[in-house]
Amino acid sequence: MDNIIFIGMPAVGKSTVGVIVAKRLGYRFVDTDILIQEEEGKLLKDIIKEKGIDGFLEVEDRINAKVNTKKTVISPGGSVVYCENAMKHYKEIGKVVYLQASYETINKRIGNAKKRGVVLKDGQTLRDLYNERVALFEKYADITVCEDGLRLENTIQKVLDALGQEEEA
Repeated sequence: MDNIIFIGMPAVGKSTVGVIVAKRLGYRFVDTDILIQEEEGKLLKDIIKEKGIDGFLEVEDRINAKVNTKKTVISPGGSVVYCENAMKHYKEIGKVVYLQASYETINKRIGNAKKRGVVLKDGQTLRDLYNERVALFEKYADITVCEDGLRLENTIQKVLDALGQEEEA
C-alpha cells in the first residue's frame, strides 16, 4: 500500500487521526490544506473570499492532483471530493479511507463553519453540506470507518485494523 488518504467532513479528525496513523506505520504525513496555504500564500478562508468557492475548488483540485508521495498519510480538506482530478489521482496512488461521523457529531465538533474555512455556498447549511458530501465520500471510499461514539484511540485502532485486513486481502 503506497499511501493512505483520509476523506470526510471537517472536524472528523482527518489530520489528528492521520498524524497518529502515520507515526504508527512509519509513514510521512501531509495536510493538503497547509500545502494550499503555502502555495497560495494565504489562509483558506482568504482564498475562498478572494476567488469564490469555484476558484478555491480549482486551486484545491490542482494542488491535490499533484501530490506525489510514497508511504504517506494524506489529509485533504473535506471539499476535495468535489475535485475529480484530485480524487482520480488519490484512487491511483493509495487507499482512500472515509472517516465517517454522524451529522450530530460533526455539528457538535465544528463550531463556526465559516471561521474553519468550510466551503459553504450562500444559504447552504452545515446539514445541507453534510447530506451533499456523504454520497461523494461513499463513492470514493475504499474503506469506511465509523467513529461515532469512539474515543480517538479506538478510531485509530479501527483504521489500522481495517488497513491490515485490506493488505492481506
